[in-house]
Amino acid sequence: MNEQLTYEQALEKLDEKLKLLEDGDLSLEDALKAVDEARVYLKICTERLEAARKKIEVRGEGEATE
Repeated sequence: MNEQLTYEQALEKLDEKLKLLEDGDLSLEDALKAVDEARVYLKICTERLEAARKKIEVRGEGEATE
């Protein structure tokens, strides 16, 4: 899995894994693998959102002092 994915790409992959889990057609081993992969994609999404939030806060603070 590539941690250089964009937020949108990671979100799409996360959604794919969640749909596989929701379908319930996976073996236990495959389900556990899908959960692990979903966690990676969720982490990437969270990191991208946090980075965007920090940029917004920094820009907002800089504009307020000018």
